[in-house]
Amino acid sequence: MAIRVMLVDDQALLRTGFRMVLAAQPDMEVVAEAGDGAEAIEILRSTAVDVVLMDVRMPRLDGVEATRRICARTDPPKVLILTTFDLDEYAFSGLKAGASGFMLKDVPPGELLSAIRSVHSGDAVVAPSTTRRLLDRFSPMLPSGTKEPQHKDVEKLTGREREVMLLVAQGLSNGEIAGRLVLSEATVKTHVGRILTKLGLRDRVQVVVLAYETGLVRAGGGAG
Repeated sequence: MAIRVMLVDDQALLRTGFRMVLAAQPDMEVVAEAGDGAEAIEILRSTAVDVVLMDVRMPRLDGVEATRRICARTDPPKVLILTTFDLDEYAFSGLKAGASGFMLKDVPPGELLSAIRSVHSGDAVVAPSTTRRLLDRFSPMLPSGTKEPQHKDVEKLTGREREVMLLVAQGLSNGEIAGRLVLSEATVKTHVGRILTKLGLRDRVQVVVLAYETGLVRAGGGAG
């Protein structure tokens, strides 16, 4: 079954460009388009969507608030934030709102398609290097103590799982973590899955946000 995609952007020309790229893929189908977040939410009431490509700066309802409302729904579609380098703070807010990742608007078509497939399969699509840069820049904006109940859940982790969590939070990929801890990538992936389950988190993006919010990792990438 094709991945059902919704395009949400107030620039019709950009939507047209994305639609042309996606339409050429046998495993993707653009099922809806919206010019702002409010319209997107309205459309989702009657249209089944798997992945939403979400702009951030739009009239009426911006992409961050739209993402928050969409992700609060029962069985929501995955949301992929579209941003530019000068809008990092919006991308971060989008991740906190529940987005599964973000991409730059000028991303090469192949990377965009790969990101859509990854998000649809349940993975996050924030590159580790970008995660580090983004969170090092904006972690001082995070409120402290807002995730205390989840912080206590960290005690449920084994020592190895805690090690893996801290490395995920510092932006390391599974391969890098495997090399650091002398484990196989498959083992690291298993640990990450258990961490998500025990902490009640959706993906590794939320692991990073939680670690920064609770002080487990400080700005600059070091353990707290």
